[in-house]
Amino acid sequence: MKMPGNMQAMMQQAQKMQQKMQEEVALIRVEGSAGGGMVTIKMDGHKNVTGVKIDPEVMGDVEMLQDLVQAACNEATKKVEEESQKKMSGMLGGMGLPPGLL
Repeated sequence: MKMPGNMQAMMQQAQKMQQKMQEEVALIRVEGSAGGGMVTIKMDGHKNVTGVKIDPEVMGDVEMLQDLVQAACNEATKKVEEESQKKMSGMLGGMGLPPGLL
């Protein structure tokens, strides 16, 4: 099925925008921390953990360490989602989409 020229151009533009968004998201780098910085998690835009820093002071309390690692991961994940949303809103904001669609 052949699409009209205008529709085909729109589809190509949408594909380029999608690729650009994926590239932008891949560049995101965030840190999440817990316990006043006792545990810090670094994460990329694809939510891959790229680094972990643990203060030796919390090594003796396994349950607290587990809670801090979990909290730091959750914070980093939230930051990635927020940054991704900002990038998408910025790129798609000028398209005239209805409010709340993003």
